Amino acid sequence: METEKKSAAAAEEMTDRDLSEQIKMVTKDSHVRAENTELMLSYQRGKITLPQYKLLLCSLYDIYHALEEELDRNSNHPGVAPIYFPAELARLESIERDLEYFYGQDWREKIVVPAATKRYSHRIRQIGKENPEFLVAHAYTRYLGDLSGGQILGRITQKSLGLNGSDGLSFFSFPGVSSANLFKQLYRSRMNSIELTEEERNGLLEEATRSFEFNIQVFDDLQKMLNITQTGSEPKSQTTQTSVAKGEMLQIPSTMINTSPLFRMALGLFVILATVSMGIYAF
Repeated sequence: METEKKSAAAAEEMTDRDLSEQIKMVTKDSHVRAENTELMLSYQRGKITLPQYKLLLCSLYDIYHALEEELDRNSNHPGVAPIYFPAELARLESIERDLEYFYGQDWREKIVVPAATKRYSHRIRQIGKENPEFLVAHAYTRYLGDLSGGQILGRITQKSLGLNGSDGLSFFSFPGVSSANLFKQLYRSRMNSIELTEEERNGLLEEATRSFEFNIQVFDDLQKMLNITQTGSEPKSQTTQTSVAKGEMLQIPSTMINTSPLFRMALGLFVILATVSMGIYAF
């Protein structure tokens, strides 16, 4: 009887919460699991490398290509319109500039992504066609995390990887947002105003949890790519390659970046904020 009362109280508390708070609650355990993947732990130890960052950008491009196409296509949907801010938040063009910087003008012929990234992108396109309101779960966890990273994470990445100026760091720049904190408040308010049936709300919360599961799979697959490539093997079974020219794969140097404890902590945050997360939960 006591257990039933507690469950009922928890359910009532959940119902009374805003959508943004509900998403944080239901994804809490998945968030912890994501932090403890091998790739995340590698970042937290300060072992970020340029190849890791480049591979992450490749996956980000694939995911954001799907997300922003579906947001554009469903921009007038009542479950999407309130959180549709392309001028302020769109990341695709920024990622394209970064990829061109690292790979050259023919970057589309060179990038590779793990199979898990393709599955994640496919899911985004699927819900864009079948349940557009579920796009909110992916847009919220991605964009607000990216925005939370902001300039400080760009500076950390710049210093850690020895990049010059802003080259390769366009992803972190939000020129259309003058105040990140105020904009995040606006975004949460708009999202919480979306009218959902109980079934739609439950489905959206399940989708938020699913997005973390996809992220975990992407992290694991990226680490497998790095491990296989570092040993000189071609990761055919673990990756989906978007027409790599002449069989060219990403070159993985052995040099690791040495960082202070402060940078190791910040880089751990960087991964959570910036990986398919680049920004999953720091909002």
